[in-house]
Amino acid sequence: MRLAAAVIKMALGLAFALAAAPVSYAQQIVRIGSAAPVSGPAAHSGKDTENGARLAIEDLNAQGAMIDGKPVQWVLMAEDDGGDPKQGTAVAQKLVDAGVAAVVGHLNSGTTVPASKIYHDAGIPQITPAATTPLYTRQGFKSAFRVVANDNLVGAALARYAANTLKAKRVAVIDDRTAFGQGLADEFVKGVKSVKSTGGALQVVSRQFTNDKATDFNAILTQIRAQRPDVIFYGGMDAVAGPMLKQMKALGIDAKFVSGDGVCSQQLPLLAGDAVGNDKVTCVVAGGVSGEQEAVLAAFTERYRQRFKLEVQSYAPYAYDAVMVFASAMQAAKSADPAMYLPALAAIKYQGVTGAIAFEPNGDLSHAALTLYTYRNGKKIRLQVVH
Repeated sequence: MRLAAAVIKMALGLAFALAAAPVSYAQQIVRIGSAAPVSGPAAHSGKDTENGARLAIEDLNAQGAMIDGKPVQWVLMAEDDGGDPKQGTAVAQKLVDAGVAAVVGHLNSGTTVPASKIYHDAGIPQITPAATTPLYTRQGFKSAFRVVANDNLVGAALARYAANTLKAKRVAVIDDRTAFGQGLADEFVKGVKSVKSTGGALQVVSRQFTNDKATDFNAILTQIRAQRPDVIFYGGMDAVAGPMLKQMKALGIDAKFVSGDGVCSQQLPLLAGDAVGNDKVTCVVAGGVSGEQEAVLAAFTERYRQRFKLEVQSYAPYAYDAVMVFASAMQAAKSADPAMYLPALAAIKYQGVTGAIAFEPNGDLSHAALTLYTYRNGKKIRLQVVH
């Protein structure tokens, strides 16, 4: 009996102590989705975006970033879309079902566009850190945003560069028949026509096609060689561009090689070997910084290197900024409810590691920049930032 009385006394004491303790609110969990190919030929680029988003989540938690004065646990839900449209839509539905408040993704235009319909129907905002197809923001989805330039700007800039800087007159065009590759090539061809209409001599002398898993390009390159192009433009990713450059060298084609941000990675010299040459390849990243912002981006790049023991490929800083833009909009709206913070997201003005971020009414990035790169001695070298 004495033991029982003692137990009761202890229990009552504990109850009184708990009642007197200050109330601590349960931490709100905010889930941010990341969708990118972390398997397949574009896995290095997809992992780059996932890592960028992960670093942002870690920073938000380390900073104790709150919403409406309440503590938040920020969680990244990362999914592999394989760069495949069908897998991409399955991933999109999985993220919706998991209750994410926002999505950073996808990487490829071909997965981004079909996935965007699922996010739109669920009312979940999406920011792509990499997809450049104009179609993405032409669908009228108020939930769709991007933090990079679109292919209209990329294609036109590359056509002007080929004509004005490379002094090219004859250009051959190859694309991989994906939404990204074909779309970029089409915009480049439009750019060539625009150059020609203003008195330029640039003309397309061959238009060829491959696919995003091809390894043998001898047939199309032999046809192109007969046309004696000054420049070969390729719309696609680095996993195909690398072997293509090797076969160009084997066939004795000394034309310059021009492409978009799918090729513009740190991985290209590993894929192309010495065929990447010095100043042979010019590529554009659909973003860029200059002036004082260069130091900010350099600091991010070093932090990324220290955290992941990897070099930034292309998209990590844009994925990082996408997460931070979401968090900033939620804080401004005092809510992680997509319906509540979406207006704040559309009106956002945020200074990120990639520069000033604000959106056009259709979700495109305002005042988007482009960065031209080349390769020398196996390293990616920045040439210039253009607007």
